[in-house]
Amino acid sequence: MPIPEEAGVLAITAQDSSSQIAGLVNRAVEGDFSAYERLYHRHVGRIFALCLRMTADPATAEDLTQQAFIRGWERLDTFRGESQFAAWLRRIAVNIVLSDRRSRGRRPEHPVEDVETVTIERVARPTASEGIDLERAIAELPPRARAVFVLHDVEGYKHDEIATLLDIAAGTSKTQLHRARRLLREALKP
Repeated sequence: MPIPEEAGVLAITAQDSSSQIAGLVNRAVEGDFSAYERLYHRHVGRIFALCLRMTADPATAEDLTQQAFIRGWERLDTFRGESQFAAWLRRIAVNIVLSDRRSRGRRPEHPVEDVETVTIERVARPTASEGIDLERAIAELPPRARAVFVLHDVEGYKHDEIATLLDIAAGTSKTQLHRARRLLREALKP
């Protein structure tokens, strides 16, 4: 399924209740693809945004978003309801992005030891009508720092969870977050 342009509008709204989501999940587990399609439309915007922030490539993010929903469908019977469906699906998406990065042999362009020598291209000074392009600045972060920043500051993961997902120490996660924030401050300086 292509990602609809209105996906952001179809994201979870205040009228969605836990019981509605649970009902759709139960119907989908029983094989009702239309129920899963409704779940797809409610969550695709956030999953795509997460993949895009982690990859900084729209085409790759779209592919990984689709893979996340396919994997979610295939493993729907493993969803126990211990967490929100959205959190379960985000975890699948993060794992897919990280797996894709590993399978493509993507490594940080700059070794962790070179933290002080890494710079990112300064975002052009925005005009008053343009505003600050935070998304572009995030996309220009080194891959490991971008992943930690997105997982921690955007998605709300804790350093212990990030460490497990990225196979790094919790202290490294904290260092990378500090690095990402510093690089963003530098890139967004007026």
